[in-house]
Amino acid sequence: MVKPYSSAIPSFALYGEAASPGQEMLHIEEVQSRSRLYHWEISPHVHQGLYQVLWVQRGEAAIALDERREVARGPAATVVPPGVVHGFRFAPDTDGLVLTLSPRFLVEGEFQSVGEAFRNLFSTPGVLRFEDGEAAAVRLDALLRELHAEFTSPGNAEAPVAGWLARAVVWRLAQARAQGRQSGEGRGRHQALFTRFLLLVEEHFLAHWSLEQYASRLGLSTARLNRLARAESGRSALELIHERLTREACRRLMYIAAPAANLAAELGFEDPAYFSRFFKRRTGLSPHRWRQAHRGSEPLSG
Repeated sequence: MVKPYSSAIPSFALYGEAASPGQEMLHIEEVQSRSRLYHWEISPHVHQGLYQVLWVQRGEAAIALDERREVARGPAATVVPPGVVHGFRFAPDTDGLVLTLSPRFLVEGEFQSVGEAFRNLFSTPGVLRFEDGEAAAVRLDALLRELHAEFTSPGNAEAPVAGWLARAVVWRLAQARAQGRQSGEGRGRHQALFTRFLLLVEEHFLAHWSLEQYASRLGLSTARLNRLARAESGRSALELIHERLTREACRRLMYIAAPAANLAAELGFEDPAYFSRFFKRRTGLSPHRWRQAHRGSEPLSG
């Protein structure tokens, strides 16, 4: 049985393998290849700097995404941004694929237009559900199978086909998530800048970078950074940074059995009392009360 608390949240590159953030440019494997080794249960863990898509074509998976619990029956895609605690319990013989990507793979190079799709798809964790036999699901499954075949074919390490297919997968999934919404023309540069900002936040939020540091790295003033953030998300840049810090605090309170004061220090707060005030202002509960409210449930059930 999966336990909700441990001394630390395991951090892996691929599940069970040592973490090496940012080094896995692209990896894809069948669900069965790894989950069989762990009796169809992947305990809660986290990836730093890596993005994942779990595609379930046939079968069922009980899913933990931070404090959320869901059941995904195929066909369905589970989207896991970096830093999200996630775990899976699969029904035996579940058929599907797990795609792992580095952000650089999708926002650099000749396919920068995929940056918007990448940002939209991985803005939050979630499960995208499809009807059995739905055309979008059939296309996604075919793309992922072809990507897997290309990835595992000898001598194709330098071929560009796997990259094209991976970008097509991200594009299709982002379309499904957005339900066909499209952005107006002329926003490409703004979207690329906003994607870079989100990636910088992911790298530096625990260091409590100032807005000036983020803006300087992006070549913007703080005022322009705030205008960009509001245009793309409806929230200020500082609000987005604080949201990310709050999500991390919630994850650690739920999954790490350590005093809140210790977690405050790990999160970059020198004063535990200030951390408590920050957390209560964001969630409406003190860290202690939030943990009490969430510690009664198992990460995976059913």
